[in-house]
Order: sequence, then C-alpha cells, then structure tokens
Amino acid sequence: MTRAHGKMQYALLALWLFSAATSASPQQTVSTATDVLKEIMAIPEQSVPPSLLADSYAIAIIPEVIKVGFVIGGRMGKGVLLVRKGKGSAWSHGALMKLTGGSIGFQFGAQSSDVILVFKSARGVDGLVNGKFTLGADAAVAAGPVGRSVEAATDLQLKAEIYSYSRSRGLFAGVSVEGSALEIDHGANGDYYAAPAISAQDIFSGNKILKVPDSMKRLMKLVSKHTQAR
Repeated sequence: MTRAHGKMQYALLALWLFSAATSASPQQTVSTATDVLKEIMAIPEQSVPPSLLADSYAIAIIPEVIKVGFVIGGRMGKGVLLVRKGKGSAWSHGALMKLTGGSIGFQFGAQSSDVILVFKSARGVDGLVNGKFTLGADAAVAAGPVGRSVEAATDLQLKAEIYSYSRSRGLFAGVSVEGSALEIDHGANGDYYAAPAISAQDIFSGNKILKVPDSMKRLMKLVSKHTQAR
C-alpha cells in the first residue's frame, strides 16, 4: 500500500467516524447519556467526586465523542446539558448540544470516548446559550479529580469554572478538552421536544410547557440522585 493510498483510506475512515458521531438521533443521545452517567457513577472510587457534583451549577454528558488525528486532529460529538434549579437537587430539562474541536501535533489514530463536563458557575452556560463557547478561552477548564479519595485534593478548591472528564476503553479520568467548542443544537432540540422554535433558555427556565420525553425524565431523575448534597 502506498503512502498516498494509506492517507486516503485514513481520510475516508475519519469522515465515516465523524459522520457516525453526528448521526445519532436526539432520543438516542439522551438515552445513551443516561447510560453513561449511570455506569460511571456506579463505581464511586472511579467517578466524579460527590462534593463536586453537589456544588455544581450544570452538567453536560456527551457520549461517544469521536476523536481522529493525522498530524491535524479533530473531535466531535453530541450531548445534553442540564442546569440546576436553585440550590436543591431539582434540575432543568436538558438541552441538546454539540462539541467540536481540533488539534495540531504528532497524532495518528481514532478513538471514541464519553465526555462529562461539570460547570461550577453560570458563566459557561450563559456563554453557551448566547452562542458558540470555547473551553479554556471563554471560561477556565481543568481535568477533574476522580473518586472519593481525592475529595480534599488541591484542585477541589475549585478554582476552575469547568471540570472535564473522559471515559475511554473503560478508563475514567480527568481529561483536557481545552480549545473544544460547545454549541446548542437548536435543530435537535426542536425535534426532541416537538417545538421547532424552542430555545435553550426556554428549556432551562421551564417557562414554556413542553412535551418531555420519558428518556429526559429518566436522565433528570438520575442527575438529581447524584447531585444531592452529601
């Protein structure tokens, strides 16, 4: 196989993977996000620290993010973002969103991973609602600490605004996603809630009566369970 032929095959593979990352229906995205959170939180010693979740403002779950690279790399995935309502364990309905990103450097290959973002304040969410939002540029983001044993770790003084995690090949750990862009998927939200003109703010505020699918109710219940104060 010639080098040019190999590059062509890789380019086609990358295109196919990126296409797969964006082909999931809104219903599939929400259901898969629920499964991801359930599986990760089932092992407390290898999950997002309870104290971090209890003090969170919002959480984004982005399953099956595809990352490919051949010197120049890219990352793409669909997910769902939920915002806490007040200081209790009640959460908003979730808004469908997209994550995209690129990188330059020595890299080759492709992988799929599940990404979780824990927002400590409204700043990142407000930026996302108002347009495309870049992690690291528009708000400080850091690889999050993992498990109960690191509850007192230095970074749990929570100086970053967003903490990021990734699960790949069964390993769950804090990961850097700096430079990745987040964007509300307005078309997916319109399809999911059967309300074409619905905005993310409408979804989070609860000011509009929505037809909420059972898949979202299950996700909201699960997020509430794991974000109660300990």
